[in-house]
Amino acid sequence: MNTAATLEMNNATVVFGSGATRHTVLDRVSLLVRPGEFVSLIGPSGCGKSTVLNVFAGFVRCAAGTATLDSRAITGPGPDRSVVFQQYSLFPWLNVQRNVEYGLRALGVSRRVRAAKALRLLEHAGLAQYADRYPDQLSGGMKQRVGIIRAFATDPRVLLMDEPFSALDAQTRSTMQQLLTRIWEEHRISVLFVTHDVEEAVFLSDRVFVMSAAPGRVLRELSVALPRPRDADLVDTAAFLEHVHEIRVLVRREGLVGIGESPAGGIQGEDLTEELELERVLRALLRREGLVGIRESPAGATHGEDLPEELERVL
Repeated sequence: MNTAATLEMNNATVVFGSGATRHTVLDRVSLLVRPGEFVSLIGPSGCGKSTVLNVFAGFVRCAAGTATLDSRAITGPGPDRSVVFQQYSLFPWLNVQRNVEYGLRALGVSRRVRAAKALRLLEHAGLAQYADRYPDQLSGGMKQRVGIIRAFATDPRVLLMDEPFSALDAQTRSTMQQLLTRIWEEHRISVLFVTHDVEEAVFLSDRVFVMSAAPGRVLRELSVALPRPRDADLVDTAAFLEHVHEIRVLVRREGLVGIGESPAGGIQGEDLTEELELERVLRALLRREGLVGIRESPAGATHGEDLPEELERVL
């Protein structure tokens, strides 16, 4: 298995078009993905998230600044990086097993070895019984599962993912997020994940970079101090909700800027801290009332006379 790599972008600027159509997509973007780290990019539509990923994939060149993998300039695509796209990107003329084997075949791996590896990965993803099926015989979630394990099959050092779950329904999306975290926990390669979904970014990531409205800049870097391994119950915890709220406020404000609206109503500094605290107290109230409603003791929750005092302190 290959070791995870460091991805780094330093003051990178990307420009598309020329003459009257020339426009800056990324403006002096700097970010770092450490070896074995899961990092997400989030921001308003058109802010250049996918362009950052495409620079690291080697599909787009910087007009200024640098993009490196282990301090070496990225000049094009390479087998050390796998990309999972928003579209399923499976070869319709190959069955599931052959799709998973494709990258291994391109690398010259023997038929016996690549077949064994493909079947092992399919088993891990719960798809072994579909090895002989073709992509048009699979659901959307199953197609994306195939795409993910195909990306891991070649033991890349970096996995680049461009909104891979955006077309899936909520339940399938949650299942895919848990599958991805489980596979990533085993391989621990470096991941850069592009998403519009704040909850998804928090659930998956060690760190989240929030990007500004176009031209894209890094607005904020936030660490996600949540324990691993992560499961579906995490999304109901106060710590998870606080991370989600902080990021959502930033993204919402930048979305308003992107469409020419004033973000004056946005929440900043101490106001954000107070709103997070208020939300925490209100959620505690709701949890307490929910427990009372099913005749359970809300042990450890704030009780009786303490509730007005705590609310008054926040307000």
